Amino acid sequence: MKQTIQSRSEQDTEQLAQNLARFCLQNPEAWTIHLNGDLGAGKTCFSRGFIAGLGHQGSVKSPTYTLVEPYDLGSFKVFHFDLYRLADPEELEFMGIRDYQQQDTINLIEWPEKGAGWLPAPDLEITIEFTDQGRSIELLGRSPKARELIQQLK
Repeated sequence: MKQTIQSRSEQDTEQLAQNLARFCLQNPEAWTIHLNGDLGAGKTCFSRGFIAGLGHQGSVKSPTYTLVEPYDLGSFKVFHFDLYRLADPEELEFMGIRDYQQQDTINLIEWPEKGAGWLPAPDLEITIEFTDQGRSIELLGRSPKARELIQQLK
């Protein structure tokens, strides 16, 4: 199932992300979300809104240099990955990518194509593209729970 949403501002993008996060809070289980888009398209903006929507208070920084930024939100954990600077997908094995795939985790992964072959399949794939009016955000449900999420957004 697929849905495309238009975002005219950072606030629109963050609001959409917060709405998706609330659904995840109501369905507390492991999620893998892939974020696709060009540099500056809004992947980190989306992540910031999503993590805030889960209840995180404070800043959300881009993990461009650290590759992953953890957030402990009580009953579950969020790992925000930015794989832009990943030189070789096998580096994910050395950093223990399997340890991040637990029942109480949500993984937000920017630039997932850089980790091809080493990342888990996404539940939800998000593609953010520039448009004349702002951004086009495509949600593609790859798992039953993600398809349910998209259905509830309609």
